[in-house]
Amino acid sequence: MMPTARPAPDDLMPPRAPLDMREQRFDACAPARGALPRWRVSDLLWRVGAFGPALLITLSLIAGVIRWFDAGGFTLQEGIVVLLIGMTFIWVSLSVSAVVLAIVRLWLGRGRETRARGGPQRVALLVPIYNEDPTAVLGNVAAMRAELARGPRKDSFAFFVLSDTQDPSIAAAELRAVRLLQDDGDVPVHYRRRARNTDKKIGNINDWIMGWGADWEAMIVLDADSLMTGAAIRQLADALARDPDAGLIQSFPALISAETLFGRMQQFATSVYGWLLAEGLALWSRNEGNYWGHNAIIRTRAFADSARLPYLRGRGGRPELILSHDFVEAGMLRRAGWAVRFLARPGGSFEETPATLVDYVLRDRRWCQGNLQHLRILAARGFHPITRFHLLQGAVAYLLSPAWFALLVVWSAFLPMAQGPVSYFNPANPLYPVWPQMSRIDGVWFLVFIYVMLLLPKIVAAALLAQSRGVVALYGGAGRFAATTAVEIALAILYAPIMMVQQTVAVVRALAGAPNPWAPQQRGAAQYGWMTLVRFHWLETALGAVLLAGMFAGLLSAWLTPVAASLAGAVVLSRLSGVKVSGAPGPFRLDTPLSLRAPRVERCARVERARIAKALETPEAAAIAAE
Repeated sequence: MMPTARPAPDDLMPPRAPLDMREQRFDACAPARGALPRWRVSDLLWRVGAFGPALLITLSLIAGVIRWFDAGGFTLQEGIVVLLIGMTFIWVSLSVSAVVLAIVRLWLGRGRETRARGGPQRVALLVPIYNEDPTAVLGNVAAMRAELARGPRKDSFAFFVLSDTQDPSIAAAELRAVRLLQDDGDVPVHYRRRARNTDKKIGNINDWIMGWGADWEAMIVLDADSLMTGAAIRQLADALARDPDAGLIQSFPALISAETLFGRMQQFATSVYGWLLAEGLALWSRNEGNYWGHNAIIRTRAFADSARLPYLRGRGGRPELILSHDFVEAGMLRRAGWAVRFLARPGGSFEETPATLVDYVLRDRRWCQGNLQHLRILAARGFHPITRFHLLQGAVAYLLSPAWFALLVVWSAFLPMAQGPVSYFNPANPLYPVWPQMSRIDGVWFLVFIYVMLLLPKIVAAALLAQSRGVVALYGGAGRFAATTAVEIALAILYAPIMMVQQTVAVVRALAGAPNPWAPQQRGAAQYGWMTLVRFHWLETALGAVLLAGMFAGLLSAWLTPVAASLAGAVVLSRLSGVKVSGAPGPFRLDTPLSLRAPRVERCARVERARIAKALETPEAAAIAAE
């Protein structure tokens, strides 16, 4: 049994200021505060603009498919395909219409904030951690503290490092690092460690609220890898102070510090395409936005009064913790009459990303398990319809993968597009081709349509950025930007089938109740051994081999070749995902403005991490912690 670390000394926290948290229920809700209207005409117009085109695109596609299929008699297999197409393309179409909505908003221009700001606030920056690298976490805290010290402060701030660390050596290092930070800087850094990580992250946050929350009007929740500039922190605080109806305001974090191929793929994608999808999401969400668990500001008393979550009833009647609690907490705040908003494009809000495909999949399994829980609370009393949609969308994001997989299997196995070779010339009249009559959809064109719909948001966003010479210059010039965009799209196509299978596995694991233990995220460059990758990706490899053999034997349609090749090469592609590309030549570096020139807060964090790491090696640091 692992020895337990000593609790943190009391002098590392301010005096207690308890704030009561009332546990909520899903089958009943307290009366809402009543200040926020449930529906507004402007909200309805933006939502019709988002959901209307998505429904029309999907219904048009379904009608076309039925018409083609019906020409030769409608079979059960074709009916299954139509159902699966409807289930999958409505969500793809929604992302396309959200992009169109964002473009319309850009053309119309953005209105300015006219409401007066409220008085000074006390804002706590909470950093919940669990067995993380203390130098990385406290280095980030030191960098953000230095950022806050540079600019004007209408509000007062303090950091709270809330440790659930169970490893005694890591806990000791956390304590030494906090002691070092307390020796300098005018923004306080407090530290509290729980002996047991009861209820995981949500229990950690709730413990702080019930112990110290009464003294703080607002809290900014950060992750261990979160970084925010002083300007971004102040912008969140200002937005909350200007909007007395706001209970939570979520920023859109950009990805930074990626060095591997897979990490740079994600960093480039969010840099080029993510902002447009985020803009569209903010437009149709309005005051019924969502919460992603970090880089967001929350009104402390609003959260305490309305967002303490109950347990779900698990297998055998045992209480079950809600894992993806952030979506539900946003819904509870809105149910109580508080606005939940997205702050589109504030800038200066950052996070890191998993370095390899394996690390991404392991994180995805935990998210999948939590998001599927949301299906069990869709009927909770008092939730706004848009809240229910957010909960459903989070679950469907994972259920789409088995749906796509089923669609590909059914279409390729039961609806072959061609029966043998096509002959275009008749021996009796060899000079004139005879074109085949198309009574069914050509599988190649169907695959092309799938990829066009999936890639359209990326293509549109890249085209918009390409119109600005100044922006493109930040990516290394027009030629480098175009080449890097092409490389990222090609890699996304290669990795998509692997993610489809892995997310299908995640859904099966979640439904079977398989555990997904939590471990600190691997964010730096890392490589897994070949045998580890073979064991991890055996299913994709086997499926790819079966598909290739089926096509070679003429049993499956050849249009599945891109999918089959990707699955068969899953082990090699997974190995490539962890290759360090930050120093590679050409577009394979997948450079972004944030990789070509790291933000000041990121550069400061690197310096602070090195300083803390060096200081922790000295005997004086151990003596400071022992005091």
